[in-house]
Amino acid sequence: MKNTHISRRRFIQLSATTAGLFTIVPGYTVSGLGHVAPSDKLNIAGIGVGGKGSANLGNMKTENIVALCDIDWQYAQNCFNTFPHAKRFKDYRKMFDEMAKSIDAVVIATPDHTHAVCAMAAMQLGKHVYVQKPLTHSVYESRVLLEASRRYNVVTQMGNEGHSDDKVSEVCEWIWSGAIGEVTRVDAWTDRPIWPQGLTRPEQGMWVPEHIDWDLFIGPAPMRPYHRAYHPWDWRGWWDFGTGALGDMACHVLDVVFAAMKLGHPSAVEASSTALNSESAPVASTIRYEFPARPKEGKLNMPAVTVCWYDGGLLPARPGVLPDGVELGEGKNGVIFHGTKGILVCGTYGSNYRLFPQQKSAPAARLRRVGMSHEMDFVRACKESSENRVLPLSNFEYAGPLNEMVVMGNLAVRLKSLDKKLQWDGPGMRITNLSDTDEIKVANGIPRQEPRTLTLNARQAAEEYIRHTYRDGWSLD
Repeated sequence: MKNTHISRRRFIQLSATTAGLFTIVPGYTVSGLGHVAPSDKLNIAGIGVGGKGSANLGNMKTENIVALCDIDWQYAQNCFNTFPHAKRFKDYRKMFDEMAKSIDAVVIATPDHTHAVCAMAAMQLGKHVYVQKPLTHSVYESRVLLEASRRYNVVTQMGNEGHSDDKVSEVCEWIWSGAIGEVTRVDAWTDRPIWPQGLTRPEQGMWVPEHIDWDLFIGPAPMRPYHRAYHPWDWRGWWDFGTGALGDMACHVLDVVFAAMKLGHPSAVEASSTALNSESAPVASTIRYEFPARPKEGKLNMPAVTVCWYDGGLLPARPGVLPDGVELGEGKNGVIFHGTKGILVCGTYGSNYRLFPQQKSAPAARLRRVGMSHEMDFVRACKESSENRVLPLSNFEYAGPLNEMVVMGNLAVRLKSLDKKLQWDGPGMRITNLSDTDEIKVANGIPRQEPRTLTLNARQAAEEYIRHTYRDGWSLD
């Protein structure tokens, strides 16, 4: 048709413009490496691929999965089968020694206590890193990884996958629009743990199965005998390896709270829990964070806010404005934002959010919508030049402070016998109202070992919980 005729010159111009929209930066520009990846794909290695790491790599299967590392090759077998051409390792350090020049990015999904050492080693080599939540096992580790991401100018992403969902952005925009007024309290909860917690250490060890490298599993933690109670998966409930229900789930559930409230460091924290011992996180706990006022968001004041966390099946009080029969959150997890004009109730990552009283029209969109999986947004950013890069949403500038808030909550749990609200200096990473003589008492979680109740210097214990002493041969240097 005459009206749809396009000249040859115009066609070439349009084609060139369109092609530019879909250009992928060649592999040789990625990470500053001197090679071109086949088909301009990212070369990715996985560390800890028996569980969540396998799923993350599966969501990056369009790329080249070149290396897989796990201390338990039997547990990792499904991932090995999925990527049969990837080279296999048990020690990530050997993997880097042999393949550093062939790797652009690393996915890390080991137990919590080895996230930091693996991520630091990768960043020091100029590799982009995707690290499962919680980002680290301690506050100090989280701060160090944030600083390293700046120093080495690499792309980073924490594996709180729902943060890239549109619902997080929508909840933020509702809150910032002033629809429920100024928020002064937030309640959040989870049904976790769904793994054993509140345990004492097994009295006897077991023979280490041939397919497990137990020394590598222990990593920077103090050595202990192997037992099935630790690996696979059940490590989450043990203080030396995991961070309990709070560390596992708060990076999911509190993510929308941290984003919408524009939180930073809490100013104070206190906790209550079921029976606590020196080895394992409690079966259930509540943690109360206090945050100072933040700068206005547009016309909305951001006053001081209290964030209350509940796990182990504990729940907050049901708001009176919530109609009978309406689910408190969504499934086993949830959040309630309490505003001066109403409430917003949602599930993890803002899912199934509802406002009471109901609102007629949604606020204007203000935040970037990702439009792809959390993992592939990481891949996208890795392929962009450092000068024009748009970082993924849960890069360490965001994820680092979020993770610090989460894991420092365990300080309040472990120091609860002080019977005081802990005053927190976020920049200094320290509790300011501990004296040199303060003591905590905790049940000895090692059976048949005296004394049955441990009395610890509170300041020294807090310093160790904030910044761990690593086993010889392991460091963040």
